[in-house]
Amino acid sequence: MARKTNLMLIGAVLSVVLVSCSSNANTVVSICDPPEHLDCAGADLSGANLTRTNLTGESLMNANLTNANLTGANLTGANLTNANMTGALLMSADLTRANLYGANLEDANLSGAKLDDANLTNADLTYAFLVNSDLLRTNLTRTNLYGANLGGADLIFANLSGAILTGANLVHASLMSVDLTNANLYAANMGGMNLDGANLTGAILVQANLTNADLTGAKLTYADLYAANLTGANLGGADLTDAYLYFANLTGANMRGANLTGAYLNEANLTYADLTDLNLNGVNLTGANLKGANLTGATRKMRP
Repeated sequence: MARKTNLMLIGAVLSVVLVSCSSNANTVVSICDPPEHLDCAGADLSGANLTRTNLTGESLMNANLTNANLTGANLTGANLTNANMTGALLMSADLTRANLYGANLEDANLSGAKLDDANLTNADLTYAFLVNSDLLRTNLTRTNLYGANLGGADLIFANLSGAILTGANLVHASLMSVDLTNANLYAANMGGMNLDGANLTGAILVQANLTNADLTGAKLTYADLYAANLTGANLGGADLTDAYLYFANLTGANMRGANLTGAYLNEANLTYADLTDLNLNGVNLTGANLKGANLTGATRKMRP
């Protein structure tokens, strides 16, 4: 009885819960002092309750964590390469520097999770919930974020080149200096978000909602903004060289200092937009609505 009591006290003080990692284990089974290094590669932990478990630096490569509860778990530096985490609960979990290459996180809940410097290259986060999560400098290259909810997420300096963000919610997310080269943001909701200095070269932003977004100094070279909503957006100093803005809504947008060399603004709505001192030579404005636009000092030689 005394030994059992001591073990319980140790667990309370250290909060160390170890998992049995045989190939078919799926339950939390023991408390150990000192904890041994775990190798849970390939383990079946589907549905396991791992709330606040300390798995710092552990190997969970190819593990099955489907519907597992990892709320508040510490997975700092853990190896989760190709792990199946479909439907997993990871609210407020710490995944700093974790390797999630190719991991399946479809429908996972990562609200408030810390993913700074984590590697999520080629991971699947379709319909994942990432509200208010930290993704500072996170590698999301070619990550599938289709329909994901990233509202209020911190993605400063994150690498999202080639990522799929079709239909994703990015309202009030911070993407300052983020790399979105060739990313697919079709119909993404990006209203009010901070994209100051972001690289959106070649990005697909067709029908995206960028209402009141801050795109100051953003690079949008060759970006496809067909029918995008940029009402009230700040495009001051942005590079829109050869950008495709057919039918885009730029009502009240600030475009001072923007580079529109070779841009296509056919049928665009530029009502009350600020185009002060812009060089519009060679810009295609066929059918564009310039009612109330500020064209003070702007040159307006159109393409033939």
